[in-house]
Amino acid sequence: MSWLSDDAIARLQTAVALPDLSGTRYRLAERIGSGGMGAVYLAEDTVLGRRVALKILDLPEISDDFAARLLREAHILARLEHPGIVPVHDAGTLADGRVFYAMKFVEGERLERLVERLDALPDRLRIFERICDAVAFAHARGILHRDLKPENIMVGPFGEVLVMDWGIAKILREPDGAAARNGEDAGESAAPPAPKTAHGTILGTPGYMAPEQARGEIESLDERADIYSLGAILQFLLTSAAPSAEGTSAAETSAPGAKPGVPATQGDFSAPRPLAAIARKAMAPDAGQRYASAGALGEDIARYLDGRPVTAYPENVFRKLARWASRYRLAIVLVFTYLVVRALLFLWSRH
Repeated sequence: MSWLSDDAIARLQTAVALPDLSGTRYRLAERIGSGGMGAVYLAEDTVLGRRVALKILDLPEISDDFAARLLREAHILARLEHPGIVPVHDAGTLADGRVFYAMKFVEGERLERLVERLDALPDRLRIFERICDAVAFAHARGILHRDLKPENIMVGPFGEVLVMDWGIAKILREPDGAAARNGEDAGESAAPPAPKTAHGTILGTPGYMAPEQARGEIESLDERADIYSLGAILQFLLTSAAPSAEGTSAAETSAPGAKPGVPATQGDFSAPRPLAAIARKAMAPDAGQRYASAGALGEDIARYLDGRPVTAYPENVFRKLARWASRYRLAIVLVFTYLVVRALLFLWSRH
């Protein structure tokens, strides 16, 4: 009698766990990731001849509750048709009873890895602008992400910025006109009802959750919870370090990510004060003191990149002069050089 090695047993377990795609248009390639209740597989769409990502329920026991959650995520993504959000192509049930949905296969790098070699501050801020744009779009469609963090942001090889993993998203309201629909049409367009989440349940990632989210205040969460998370992502981009999970707010520090008595480390750059102020406002402990929208947060970043004053950082006359000088420093240097040369020529001609 021969015994199987541990590696052989592991390969057999993997093979048994592979989804049965018979009866579908997809041909399995490999498992590429997992998270929460679903595993993600790379597959080929044999009808259109393209690669897709299949998210498939991956639990020992399939329940109606978990199946509804996965299909609800697919419905949420289907209503978010935006360049910064991964599109859904298909959804259904496999021969083995597991539900799935097919989405665009995204090639790229997650933000927490990319930032290790992205040294230029403007490049980081432009990525952040595009994250804000996608989140603002979702909010306009009545969807709250609830788990924004660098690990859920993918940056493609051509600069695409995609907000991923909407598995714990919350529907704040139905799209305009949905309430007026009835009968069969309403059933086709509406997402499956969300399984009831008890008050006090904490959904999200420590360090990126708003205080009210960390307290489990499920019913009262709104767009400002995502804005806090965006502020934490901005803090990460400024410091190259994850926010503290112990509740230290950017509002309590001199710069994003700084701890009392410890200078903020910013990689090869230091966080300018206007950016620190933007992060502090986004991460204000009181939701009422944060930005009113993800769009307003993105606009403040755009103002900074354009050399304009930001709403989160009041300027006195000296700060205005310093910002003006920084914005037009090349012109100032040229004018100053011209005046010096003219003065030297004048003095030379007098002699």
